[in-house]
Amino acid sequence: MPKSDRILVVRLSAMGDVAMTVHAVAALRRAYPDVAITMLTRRAWIPFFRDVERVDFLTLEGANGEKGIARVFQLASEAAASGVTHVADLHDVLRTKLLRALLRLRGCRVAKIDKEKALKERATRPTDKDLTPLRHSVERYADVLSKVGYPIELPQVGRYERALPAPFGERSEGRWIGIAPFSKQEGKTYPAPLREQLVGLAAEEFDRVFIFSGGGAEREFAGAMENRHPNVTAVFGRIRLDEEVDLMANLDAMVSMDSSAMHMASLVGTPTVSVWGATHPATGFYGWGSSSENRLQLDLPCRPCSVYGEKACQFGDYRCMRVAPERIIERLRAITQ
Repeated sequence: MPKSDRILVVRLSAMGDVAMTVHAVAALRRAYPDVAITMLTRRAWIPFFRDVERVDFLTLEGANGEKGIARVFQLASEAAASGVTHVADLHDVLRTKLLRALLRLRGCRVAKIDKEKALKERATRPTDKDLTPLRHSVERYADVLSKVGYPIELPQVGRYERALPAPFGERSEGRWIGIAPFSKQEGKTYPAPLREQLVGLAAEEFDRVFIFSGGGAEREFAGAMENRHPNVTAVFGRIRLDEEVDLMANLDAMVSMDSSAMHMASLVGTPTVSVWGATHPATGFYGWGSSSENRLQLDLPCRPCSVYGEKACQFGDYRCMRVAPERIIERLRAITQ
């Protein structure tokens, strides 16, 4: 590829999807050290890419926080001014469709992701579900780069060494784990009674337990667990997003739902026990490089009911998320011993 080429990689959201993008962008940099790379994403997700050398950024948010259609026209101008010659759209939503069209008119070579919606719908239909594993999202990201002229190889993820964030002292002996029991969707959130049991069992089994959460009720739960168990630490509000990844790198294992925490842990190669309910790893969204033995789920005829977990439970109780805490601890024990 000519050294004058600049490829624009586009992925605006969600957090976990952007985290998965890092694997493809890192492989792109390794394969083409002389090609300029610009990543277009949200400003908040830029820290995910800090281990990838020489990546420039455009952000969806403008100088005044604007993110609408007018901003897309601005981005097209900014991309063109920076010398973008190729566009790999890993998102394919209204804004990125428009951006692609504008940059194609300026002479850029463009390609977009195939979301395989029809295949995913087969997995989530009410009856006769087809759970033949689909290609992982990271592999489909690589497909886009290949279509735009930049074929890459995707190596497996190794463990990364990161300094432990200052608020948590020094890394001591013993087994450290993290628990991320939440998601934006109830169909991907570990139920309240079970997550209390899980934290309690983990506090008995492991030397230190960190709870990853958001704010509000999630933060209240994590704080309550910290007050109840002396070796449990609530993470939210104490460190930045990039430092959460640093903390995960210092853990022996993580527990996550089908959520961004699973993909954040994969960035640093931390073994992760993932719990699946309304969604299913067969749709290709599991943590990149994770072992199938560490993906825990219940065999229920109703699941998966949706690709992203946004669908309300037909029974109203999200029984699909009732994976026994003891089963999770058993997998953690196997990973950390």
